[in-house]
Amino acid sequence: MFENPQPPRRHRARAAGIAAVAALALAAAPAVAQAAAPADQASQAHPAPQAKPAASSDCPWLTSGGSDTARAKQVVAKMTLDEKISMVHGADAGDYTGLVAGIPRLCVPRLKLQDGPVGVRMDDTTQLPSATALAATWDTDAAHDYGAVIGAEDKAKGVDVDLGPTVNIVRDPRWGRAFETYSEDPHLTGQIGAQDIEGIQSTGVMAQLKHWAIYNQETNRNSANDDAIVDDRTVREIYASAFESIVDEAEPASVMCSYSYVNGTDACENPYLNDILKKDFGFDGFITSDWWGTKSTVAAANAGMDLEMPNSTYFGDALKTAVTDGKVPESRVDDMVTRILREEFRFDLFAHPSADTPDAVASTDAHVASARSIAEDGTVLLKNEGDVLPLTTSTRSVAVIGSGASTGAVTGGGGSAAVAGTGTVTPLEGITDRAAQSGVDVTYAPGGAGSDGSLPPIEAKYLTPSSGTGNGLTAQLYASTDLTGDPVVTRTDPQVAFTWNGAAPAEGVSGGEFSARWTGTLTPPATGAYTVGLTSDDGSRLIVDGKTVIDNWGSHGSQTKTAALDLTAGTPVSVEVDYYQGGGGSNVNLGWTAPGHDPLGDAVAAAQDADVAVVYANNTESEGGDLQDIDLPGSQDELIAAVAKANPRTVVVLNTGSAVTMPWVDDVAGLFEAWYPGQESGTAIASLLFGDTNPSGKLPVTFPRSLADVPASTESQWPGVDGKVQFSEGLDVGYRWYDAHDVEPLFPFGYGLSYTSFRVSGLHLSSAHLAEDGSVKATATVTNTGKVAGSDVVQVYLSQPRSSGEPPKSLVGFEKVSLKPGKSTKVSVTIDARDASAWNSKAHTWALTPGTYTVRAGDSSSHLPTKDYFSVTRTTQPRWVTVKAPGVVTPGKAATVRTTFTNASTTTAKDVRTSLQLPEGWTTSPRSSTTLKVAPGTSVTTSWKVAVPKDAAAGPATVGATSRYDGGSAESSTDVAVPYADLAAAYDTVGVSDDSDETAGNLDGSGYSYSAQALASVGVSPGAAVPGGYGGLVFPKVAAGRPDAVSTAGQVVTMSGTGTRLALLGTGTSSEQTGTLTVTYTDGTTSSATVRLADWYNNNPTPGSVIVATTPYWNRPAGSTNQKDQKVSLYATSVPLTAGKQVRTITLPDNPRLHVFATAIG
Repeated sequence: MFENPQPPRRHRARAAGIAAVAALALAAAPAVAQAAAPADQASQAHPAPQAKPAASSDCPWLTSGGSDTARAKQVVAKMTLDEKISMVHGADAGDYTGLVAGIPRLCVPRLKLQDGPVGVRMDDTTQLPSATALAATWDTDAAHDYGAVIGAEDKAKGVDVDLGPTVNIVRDPRWGRAFETYSEDPHLTGQIGAQDIEGIQSTGVMAQLKHWAIYNQETNRNSANDDAIVDDRTVREIYASAFESIVDEAEPASVMCSYSYVNGTDACENPYLNDILKKDFGFDGFITSDWWGTKSTVAAANAGMDLEMPNSTYFGDALKTAVTDGKVPESRVDDMVTRILREEFRFDLFAHPSADTPDAVASTDAHVASARSIAEDGTVLLKNEGDVLPLTTSTRSVAVIGSGASTGAVTGGGGSAAVAGTGTVTPLEGITDRAAQSGVDVTYAPGGAGSDGSLPPIEAKYLTPSSGTGNGLTAQLYASTDLTGDPVVTRTDPQVAFTWNGAAPAEGVSGGEFSARWTGTLTPPATGAYTVGLTSDDGSRLIVDGKTVIDNWGSHGSQTKTAALDLTAGTPVSVEVDYYQGGGGSNVNLGWTAPGHDPLGDAVAAAQDADVAVVYANNTESEGGDLQDIDLPGSQDELIAAVAKANPRTVVVLNTGSAVTMPWVDDVAGLFEAWYPGQESGTAIASLLFGDTNPSGKLPVTFPRSLADVPASTESQWPGVDGKVQFSEGLDVGYRWYDAHDVEPLFPFGYGLSYTSFRVSGLHLSSAHLAEDGSVKATATVTNTGKVAGSDVVQVYLSQPRSSGEPPKSLVGFEKVSLKPGKSTKVSVTIDARDASAWNSKAHTWALTPGTYTVRAGDSSSHLPTKDYFSVTRTTQPRWVTVKAPGVVTPGKAATVRTTFTNASTTTAKDVRTSLQLPEGWTTSPRSSTTLKVAPGTSVTTSWKVAVPKDAAAGPATVGATSRYDGGSAESSTDVAVPYADLAAAYDTVGVSDDSDETAGNLDGSGYSYSAQALASVGVSPGAAVPGGYGGLVFPKVAAGRPDAVSTAGQVVTMSGTGTRLALLGTGTSSEQTGTLTVTYTDGTTSSATVRLADWYNNNPTPGSVIVATTPYWNRPAGSTNQKDQKVSLYATSVPLTAGKQVRTITLPDNPRLHVFATAIG
């Protein structure tokens, strides 16, 4: 690694006074009732009560004055290995998302974790606007307030770690979690994210930054088929950049690693954890897996993951075994625990453990007011033709159109970011209330089905409950998901039209899992053919007169199923609606369309009769699934087009998670992008429509004209082919792509209108030159040139010299300002050397590019009217050394190694001295190389003869080089392989155990293995040909409980023979596994092929492979709760050989979840 003379981002000293701030937050939090829970809530799960801690005299760290680190190490020194292990995995969390058990003997408190990237996912909390809406404010103060609301509500609920924010880059608008994160730009993301975290942690609650680091789609998530193939420079400059800024500026307590694979390695066992996050960024908190995202024990632990969630599959007994076997140093476990304890001390949890208060009412009026303000400021005005907005006194009537304004309002996204809120103000309600103040008449027309196909709810006047009196249906709510047991609640509901979004449907019923049944009669008002629709997330069914007419019983997102019913006016029919909620979002709606009814025609008529038509349209995004396209779902485009044709003064309001197409955009007068605005949706949009609030939002993502224009438009880029997702657009993400490829978007990044106008002018720089350790200040003037007060965002972009290989421009700073009409102010942004640098992967450093840089300022990425320049003339970077060596070396022979030192800076590198670092026992000639001077733009190469000893250990070896020069040094290394004598010599995995000692096996990294007895029962025995004799394969002649398989990691194995196929016996674990196997022949040529094996648990071979045997059961680790009689399979496959050639070696795939027991040439 290069010792960089250009300083890294300054890592601030640990913030002091968190405990004091937390105390203030507690004082300001809503009162929490301390009385016992009501009897009807007694069955709800809670974490086990915290055991009484030891006396303070037994825990001196409670009162010692040392640093958080010193105190954490004091505790670790007193822990047993079992106690340490108990701190690095999840336990039964009860009402919380996650829990780490405490250790009362050592006064270690429990640690409670809760979903909350856009609000706390519990009952009685505030539904804030989506993270994208927050980013659209371009206001760091708003971001701090947003985080402070989340933190305060976490605190009220007894939460210690908020699982948020999400700061992944919006690579593509189809991502199902785009609403949950901020932006396509790393600088905007970093600044908003840092203040969000500052707000959360100011309340004494830890934030967990997520998801490290390349996680940008839901398709194939949490599997090897979501493998991001991305270059190092793009990782540093785009996908890891915001994490670095946030770690530096906000010091989050924790980071969550993602479900993705990155360049073939699972994110939670990827070297990026240690090499980039911990070492390069200086992150000293703890790294947590996403829920069920851990795939291994040894690899994850040694890569730097610190905490498995939500259970102990890999970091429980399996980790203890790995420590005792020497595969994971106990010092690594000590580091895991120290990192967690240090944050518990930092946030004062030892002195003040949090109470269990999941039922507390956390939302306050002030929090709701913050939600409303952020919704207003984050809404972006995209079009205002003819000054249709704001609505003036001349507007006497408004038609509100679209179910999205009423029963189909979309105010938040789904998944772990779903928050129900404490009461939603729909757009129709908000507009109606505000219009009444101005004497404006409001009419409403749904216009047709909602974005999820939902039909207008059947009104109460047509429904009669099966018990009781009045109108509606009798509702029975159950604690089970299958309508079994006694109902917890029985009541009459006027309609079946509910959007709980994961919240409890009634007191005493969990919002996570329940079922419900509504019964009664339906009396139609007219005779004819009705279309009845049942919408639900999750399962539902409709039974009419004893016949099931709609059956959508199953776990899924919000879906609508319809049926045609012939009904007679005044003749009642019995109806029953069944529903269950299995987790995540939750909603159910029973709607209909009456015979002869024309919803679109009604909407057009309403628009024609009104002065202004406001049309609502939306889509729904959720964790767990991506969008198939970026068009508005259903018939919403047709609705907007029809209304716009009927009334030229049509205003469209979009509630979407990210960008959508707009084929009607030229036909409407006004257009708002309001994102997912939270529970104050209606109040916020009404304030904007009527001009009580002046719009000031700016787009944090680019809106393309079509899906074909997005950067990741090919199938190989999204969602990937054969499990590989090619990030081939490189640095050209978002507006960088549109700039680089000269593609005009529909609406550019940073764009947003106001009811006033602004001018940005007079940009000037504090210096015309920038040094490696320097900075320049860019100052511009912004003037409100309109007639009303308003806010604008001054955006500063930097264009580097073309030779840098950077995109045409990048955002480097911004500031939001508020001005009265005619007033001006100056805005300054500091651009330091790091901002102006590009990442050089060879030198492993940031480096300036000599040449002229252009700084531009304006109020969107496409409107930058003023500019200035600075130059870079002298650099001392980049400088690097590379090592080239044979991929395979032979013991007892010499190998040629070449090192090259390159000086790509503008200054001469003096006294360059290069040396090799070799495995023990290896020697080289010469021992070192010295070059007095290496001129700018030149390289010097040295050849070395490296003697490999005859007894060199088989396996991977590292050859390193260090070049030291006046003022610095550079390091590099390459891996070489010493071949194993045969496959048996490479065995490193115990894949088979005896039933008398099940724990001796560990095929999958979590303690599971084949049973020797079960294999024998299906004809697989040590030293014998496998059943069916596939390819001449013989099962290893190895005693059970001993290494008998290779977990492939690129091992080179000596083989000999000729043939047409190479057969392999093995399996995949943790889903289907693939990898490339390379055959090297004696003439030096090679051939490669893909090895693909199914998961042993799947018992279904991949194409080109066969099942050799399926055992009736497997062997399990101690404490396993998985069934003993799980069937597991052993597979065989083959790859082609070049006929007539003699095999010398094979290089196994580099995939440790692919396990090979035997090979054979035939």
